[in-house]
Amino acid sequence: MTQQTSDRTGLPNLIDRVKQFIPARFRRDAVVVPVVRLSGVIGAVTPLRPGLTLAGVARTLERAFATRHAKAVALVINSPGGSPVQSRQIYLRIRQLAAEKKLPVLVFVEDVAASGGYMIACAGDEIFCDPSSILGSIGVVGGSFGFQDLLKRIGVERRLYTAGEHKAMLDPFLPEDPDDVARLKALQREIHAIFIALVKGSRGARLKDTDDVLFTGEYWAGERSVSLGLADKIGDLRSTLRERYGEKVLTPVIAPASGMLAGLLGRKSPGAGALAAFDGIGGLPDELISALETRAIWAKFGF
Repeated sequence: MTQQTSDRTGLPNLIDRVKQFIPARFRRDAVVVPVVRLSGVIGAVTPLRPGLTLAGVARTLERAFATRHAKAVALVINSPGGSPVQSRQIYLRIRQLAAEKKLPVLVFVEDVAASGGYMIACAGDEIFCDPSSILGSIGVVGGSFGFQDLLKRIGVERRLYTAGEHKAMLDPFLPEDPDDVARLKALQREIHAIFIALVKGSRGARLKDTDDVLFTGEYWAGERSVSLGLADKIGDLRSTLRERYGEKVLTPVIAPASGMLAGLLGRKSPGAGALAAFDGIGGLPDELISALETRAIWAKFGF
């Protein structure tokens, strides 16, 4: 009788001792909320300046949602926007994974979640932000330059051959055609309508103002964004998750996979494979333009 009692009390002690050697996030009693950072301009991929694309973040998102014992997935977003296609594809993949794994998605906005960045933020069941965060810019923008007068001054003749009436639409070396501008604006309105529908479908009754206010392309700081229903609360990741899941909540950051061999081959980014296309310094002007465009997008929001 004494031996049986000893065995029963010894087993729990043995289990407790074994638990000490098991990483915390693999224990059944652990509360885990994996964290994925989505930062940068969306879709602007060049050899030396990769941006956010579905191809670049899909595997990371899948790993986050597959984390054992996860109670939710946290996304930390810091993006001024970019490609509407890549923004929507990332949004859709997040929602697909959330439905498959039956996990809530908590979004935390850092400096900016604007334009396409806000579209991705809408994948969250809840959106948290800092009082100084910038959210919104629900609109579509496109721009170019006109060089036709410059060509005349320096004595360069433009020669362009096309098959298709509108193939050279908005060519920066030709005078601007009002019909081309009208076609572009019609396209932008179509994309804008898709963006608006996505925001309404995601935020629903939480939106607190009219279309004339919310969808003009304007953007707001955190407190105002909450009052408009574009975000749910002011809050940071650490404090919010501890308040919701307890002081011992584990928040492993799920980073893109990168092996030693990939680093040696210069393939740390989705666009790195295009380095082979460089011929001497021939690619540098494109990189410079890309850098300037990226800087201009961030500068729009004061960063």
